[in-house]
Amino acid sequence: MVVQKEIALSPFSRGFHLITRQITGYLDELPETGLLHIHLKHTSAALALNENADPSVRQDFNYFIDRLVPERDPAYTHTLEGSDDMPSHLKSALFGQSLTIPITRHRLNLGTWQGIYLCEFRDSGGSRELVLTIIG
Repeated sequence: MVVQKEIALSPFSRGFHLITRQITGYLDELPETGLLHIHLKHTSAALALNENADPSVRQDFNYFIDRLVPERDPAYTHTLEGSDDMPSHLKSALFGQSLTIPITRHRLNLGTWQGIYLCEFRDSGGSRELVLTIIG
């Protein structure tokens, strides 16, 4: 069985946001076993799997990635869409746009402290589209 649906998330501010509940809210009953593949259809945001309990982890992610890939670097040539655009593309490439999560006993088989992040790298990224594919 393969089931696929496309969803749109409401706009988020710049930062790292837990979207696990939004994702599971869009899913119908999951198979006994299988895989959920999540693909983000954008080049200035990303997906990640990480700490879901302490919000300071997401703040530290934001601090670290902004220092790793700073804005307003004079070497950037892709600058027509604002100072956050080229850094957003670079950050997106570092994190990636896809996650694959196992399904076990009709549930996402995440670790106790794992959650799905939308990594929004733009000041005004707008709505973000995801493709959810269940294989099971």
